[in-house]
Amino acid sequence: MKIGFIGLGRMGGHMVARLVKAGHEVLVTGRNPEHVAQAAKDSGATAVADYKAMVHDLGPDPVVWLMIPSDVVEEEMKKVINLMSKGGVIVDGGNSDYRQTKRRAALAAEHGVTLVDAGTSGGILGATAGYCVMVGGDKPAVDRLSPLFQALAQPEGWAYMGPAGSGHYVKMVHNAIEYGMMESLAEGFNLLNTGADYPDLDLAAIAGIWQHGSVVESLLNRLTAEALRQNPNLDGIDGFVAESGEARWTLETAQAQNVPMPAVQAAMDVRLASQQGHIGFGTKLLAAMRHGFGGHAINKS
Repeated sequence: MKIGFIGLGRMGGHMVARLVKAGHEVLVTGRNPEHVAQAAKDSGATAVADYKAMVHDLGPDPVVWLMIPSDVVEEEMKKVINLMSKGGVIVDGGNSDYRQTKRRAALAAEHGVTLVDAGTSGGILGATAGYCVMVGGDKPAVDRLSPLFQALAQPEGWAYMGPAGSGHYVKMVHNAIEYGMMESLAEGFNLLNTGADYPDLDLAAIAGIWQHGSVVESLLNRLTAEALRQNPNLDGIDGFVAESGEARWTLETAQAQNVPMPAVQAAMDVRLASQQGHIGFGTKLLAAMRHGFGGHAINKS
């Protein structure tokens, strides 16, 4: 399949490489020509000058995948829509607010363009392991794009969620759960680290054995073990933990539906407090985990 791809950041560049490796023809473009050229060279994709050239070269019924921050999705989406003929498809693979996705799908439909939302999990690790992809939107369009999702995802790692916005809705809740799981690990290891009762515990070893037969075995625990093995005291990590919106949107949705989510709320509160300087071993570990799966910075600066 021939596809245009916009957004060559930490995840986007790796996703392009997986698509090319699977035999798809991928056109890439962006604001920085040098970055685009390097990404094309690294992945085997074809660099094009701009959006206009991309849509033209894709021919009839073009497909363009956006892998960009949520705060610029609508602006860039509109640029692509204005260049597309009826029958085109735009895929929003980032972490967009599902409520906005529903509205944007209606906006795209007014131009004869279909918006498919593909919540994508896997971070930088998905480059080799494959991703988990949660897809929403028009079912015939999703069926048409299924070879792309199969190329990106792990075996049995993608599925159709339902109408427009449902893919982003499920991914939003996924990320809120992620916040809670990370916070539980961070709090537990923070307690173990105090040394109040047993001052000589090997935290890396504890996380390591929990990966073998424990019910808390997980990717997040594995990343915890790796972080503690490499940097037992988490030196050089400032403990500032960003929040990218998904847990906040989840809490807003839960409140509107009168569904309590105390664990997610607590995890969110810790992240917000870290941004005000309330940091410690636990928030440093959160930052280390985020770096492990997403390549996020371990320091605010």
